[in-house]
Amino acid sequence: MAVFNILHITKYQYNFAVKESSNEIRLFPHNFENQDVLHYDLMISHYPEVTYSNDYHGNKVGHFNILEAHDEMIIQSKMLVRINHSLKIPEIDDTKVSAIDLHNDIYLLRLSYPEKIKKQAEIEAILKEIHFEEKSIIDIAYACNQYVFNNFEYTKGITNVETTVDEILGHKKGVCQDFAHVLLQLLRTAGIPSRYVSGYICPNESGMRGEGATHAWVEIYTPKQGWLGIDPTNNIWTMDNHVKLSVGMNFKDCSPAKGSFKGLAQQTLSVSVQIGYEDGRHIQEINDVALQKNSVVFELQSNHTEQQQQ
Repeated sequence: MAVFNILHITKYQYNFAVKESSNEIRLFPHNFENQDVLHYDLMISHYPEVTYSNDYHGNKVGHFNILEAHDEMIIQSKMLVRINHSLKIPEIDDTKVSAIDLHNDIYLLRLSYPEKIKKQAEIEAILKEIHFEEKSIIDIAYACNQYVFNNFEYTKGITNVETTVDEILGHKKGVCQDFAHVLLQLLRTAGIPSRYVSGYICPNESGMRGEGATHAWVEIYTPKQGWLGIDPTNNIWTMDNHVKLSVGMNFKDCSPAKGSFKGLAQQTLSVSVQIGYEDGRHIQEINDVALQKNSVVFELQSNHTEQQQQ
C-alpha cells in the first residue's frame, strides 16, 4: 500500500492572444477496487465554471470555456491517492480467450476489435511466433507485453500524440503511449478485450521507465478476475506505484486535456508532474509535449500576422 500526493500542471501558451477557448479535461483519478482518492482539487486560470459528466468508458470529464482574450491557460490538478495493487495481482488462471462471452457485452466486444492498420500481417506474425492459440488469456498478455518490451526501444522525441501503430511498427521506437498502442493491437487481434490507461507511475527507486511523469499502460479483461493492468514499458503487471486517471480505446479517449480556440496563434504545451511521498520526499518532471504540426496555410497566415505586429 502507498499514498501519493500528486500535482499535475498543464500549461498552454500562445504567441498571440486567443479567445473562446473550449476545453475538455480528464484529470480525475478513479475510485476503484485498489485505488482510493482521499482528496482532489482543481484550479484553472481565469476561473471558468466547470461542468462535469461521465463518458462512455465511465471516466469523469470536466468541460469549461474561457471566452475572454488570453495568451496562456494553466490547469492545476492536485490529488491525494492511496494505492493497494496487491488486490489485483493476477492469479493463476488458465481461462482461454474462447471463454469470454463477447456477444452479450457490447462494451467488451468493442474493446476486442483491433485497429485497421496496413501492417496487420506483422501483428499476426508476432502472435504466431509466441504461439498465442495455445495459451491462456493471462499468458498471452504477458507474452505480448514481453515482446513489446524486448523489441521496441524506449526513445523520447521520436513520436507524438498523432503517431500511428503502423509508424511505431516501422521504426520500433517510442514512449509509453506507443508501447501501449502496439500492445493493444496485439491483444485485440488475439481476441482479448483491452483498453488504454492514462495515469502516473510514481517513483519507487527501482529505475522504471516513465517514473515521475504522466504514463500509459494497458488493462486486459478476464472472465475470472475482471480488469488487470499490465505495463509494456516496464514489462510488469501494474503495482502500488501506478495511479490511474482514465481508460479508453486509445490515447485520444484518455487525453488529459484537449480543446479548441478562436485566433491565429501557435500554441506550446508544457506538462509538469510533481509527486510527493508520505515521508515528505518529492520528485518533479517537466515535459514539453510534441503537438500535431500546423498546416502550411496556417504557418503562412501566422507568419504574416507576426510580421504585421513587428
